Amino acid sequence: MLQSTGLINADASTAKKVTPMGTSFIPKSSGDCACPSTGETSPTIDVSIQERIAKHPCYSEDAHHHYARMHVAVAPACNIQCNYCNRKYDCANESRPGVVSEVLTPEEAAHKALVIGGKIPQMTVLGIAGPGDPLANPQQTFRTFELVADKAPDIKLCLSSNGLMLTEYIDRIKELNIDHVTLTINMIDPEIGEKIYPWVRYNRKRYKGIEGVKILHEKQMEALDALREADVLCKVNSVMIPGVNDHHLAEVNEVIRSKGAFLHNIMPLISAPEHGTHFGLTGQRGPTPKELKAVQDSCSGNMKMMRHCRQCRADAVGLLGEDRSQEFTKDKFLEMTPEYDVAQRQEVHANIEKFTAEVKEAKAKQAAEKKVKNAPKILVAVATKGNRLVNQHFGHAKEFQIFEVDGTEVKFVAHRKVDHYCQSGYGEEATLDNIIKSISDCQGVLSAKIGNCPQEELRKAGIEPVEAYDVIDKVAIDFYEQYMQKQNAGA
Repeated sequence: MLQSTGLINADASTAKKVTPMGTSFIPKSSGDCACPSTGETSPTIDVSIQERIAKHPCYSEDAHHHYARMHVAVAPACNIQCNYCNRKYDCANESRPGVVSEVLTPEEAAHKALVIGGKIPQMTVLGIAGPGDPLANPQQTFRTFELVADKAPDIKLCLSSNGLMLTEYIDRIKELNIDHVTLTINMIDPEIGEKIYPWVRYNRKRYKGIEGVKILHEKQMEALDALREADVLCKVNSVMIPGVNDHHLAEVNEVIRSKGAFLHNIMPLISAPEHGTHFGLTGQRGPTPKELKAVQDSCSGNMKMMRHCRQCRADAVGLLGEDRSQEFTKDKFLEMTPEYDVAQRQEVHANIEKFTAEVKEAKAKQAAEKKVKNAPKILVAVATKGNRLVNQHFGHAKEFQIFEVDGTEVKFVAHRKVDHYCQSGYGEEATLDNIIKSISDCQGVLSAKIGNCPQEELRKAGIEPVEAYDVIDKVAIDFYEQYMQKQNAGA
């Protein structure tokens, strides 16, 4: 069993102790079958790489439970057009790539980084991801990195690009110690790419159709080679578009792995008419969670899959899964004096490292004691505010993290965005129906608190509610044991 540990408060600079509350539930009585074992073996990441990504919430699944990131929107121009993209600057309520509320100058962005680095000491990464392409805006991008590196050298620098211009700037990337680069690569076959990219602008000329796509593909392959040779860590994002590149992503996966990428993020197309994208206006649908997971699973034997991506705004702030950007709009952060305390930040990071080490040790001990061969797998949905804790009210959750449990291991596999159920203290029936539908493949839902009405509706749907406040792994294993006892008793 996991022992009580010092739990990190995501909104404070010091650790605090909590007393774990006991779980209370009645295992599901239906004969719902558990998830079959896929038999997949996810590749491990080299120890030296693990050290480099230990505090990067986008590159490390473990880190995303504890460390925060921020994106600064200094790069408005783009050199390609994607059929899934429509850059906006004034939509604060949307959460998707390319969306920002305001574009900043490098000086404003650096000031914002220092303010947030003081307010959120577990913020470890500053990324530039748009709203256009950072390398189509090289002056703004690299000036921002220069300013932040000078004032806050402990913050990791990260950029996301389509790769078209990366080889031209690889020396500058290396010089500034930008150790993490994400490339968006949706195809290696230009005929498929032609359905995704209407035009590409390269060397001051616009190329339409397959001619432009061939240039993009060639430059992306060169970019992968350049990053590998420069020893810059490379994550690849791929947007899964049903009927366009879904069956092609396995080939993409194989090629990027062979060229040195260590992490692949296959993420769903976001497609709605109100977004104004070509795909949204022409009715191109996005994948279902089941379709997405199937493609991710099929590629996971080749290289590590990123499954915790939130497809963030280009001005996102905070932990993955939360967006605090509206707390730091230009009219607010420009009036704030940076209180960037390196000692305080180091203390917070040390507490996080201590906590994660305790959890890791407890999990290893638990695994050794409870190793069960060929144990069936089930899924549980978790309401969490971070720190790998069950620590959020069911009705306040805007997403549920999905974990696969087999009695020994608790493995993060997905997240599901939802509209939060409680609206000024009242539950919305339609919203609850949608939440239940989104987690219908789960056997249990773990939350710090849940009302009587949603408990009843969840049980009717065959999902057992669990109230607890503790480490996710412990609560999930406790639930699994009682769930399986009930299943075996009814066999």
